[in-house]
Amino acid sequence: MDAERFGFDSVWVSEHHFVDDGYLPSLLPMCAAIAARTSSVLVGTGVVLAPLHDPLRLAEDAAVVDLIAAGRLVLGLGLGWREEEFAGFGVPLTERAPRLEGSVEILRQAWSSGAVPGTGGRPYPNLAVTPKPAREGGPPIWIGAMTERAVRRAGRIAEGLLATEVTPTSVAEQVAWALDERERTGGDPGSFALAANDPVFAWPGADAWERIRDSHHYVAWKYEDMDGARSRTGPPALPPALTGSEEAELREQILVGTPQEVAEGIGAFRRTVGDRVHFIARLYWPGLDPGVQREALELFAEDVMPLLR
Repeated sequence: MDAERFGFDSVWVSEHHFVDDGYLPSLLPMCAAIAARTSSVLVGTGVVLAPLHDPLRLAEDAAVVDLIAAGRLVLGLGLGWREEEFAGFGVPLTERAPRLEGSVEILRQAWSSGAVPGTGGRPYPNLAVTPKPAREGGPPIWIGAMTERAVRRAGRIAEGLLATEVTPTSVAEQVAWALDERERTGGDPGSFALAANDPVFAWPGADAWERIRDSHHYVAWKYEDMDGARSRTGPPALPPALTGSEEAELREQILVGTPQEVAEGIGAFRRTVGDRVHFIARLYWPGLDPGVQREALELFAEDVMPLLR
């Protein structure tokens, strides 16, 4: 697989349902396919929308993927937010936080040497979940979060935080919340992992923004369009034209420029929060010419990553 051959540390996939452009809905089957064709990269979910999944089945599927991956799975979980998804799976949106916390509890019990009792609001009998994951105790659980309450939850119940669309300043604040909560509840701050997830496009010429603008616009707009696209069938719609102010705002939401400029932007996270940060560069761009996309991927691997090692 190219990501492994180019020297990337990890590969991540994300989940949404009922979206007209075919957004990936089934993360663990995709992770199994990636794991089967790689041998060293971490394979991560960023994120599984935990409240939409039966936690016992999630535990079983994650264990099988972790076995295929020989212990390389990182299970990122999130709350979810789209009413359509919760309605489609018959899950009350108001129950998402307790369902997430209950899922984490059940996952850990399922991957332990014991049985799963009736916990997490579910009337389970004592169940022995097999097979167990490759990694003792199961894959590390990282939680995607943005608000202070959600970030503190990650610090309290998870092994790591998945911070998305952050700056070095904002991620430092989130790290402080998570570590404060972890220490307050008796956890070990030193063992807590941090991932910062941002869109990235490195290009050698002065036209980097012009090349990526339309794809970046589409990705940002699509999240806004999801509610309006409810039950939409047929070809996906395209976003409206950008105004000057909208383009300027979009430009600030992405690390874009020469390889040196992109490396400097990523390095700012390390200088702010330390070497513990695992930077997830969002390098896949819907609608971008495949040849340009591959060239940009290779450029990132060959010219950006060596500056960060």
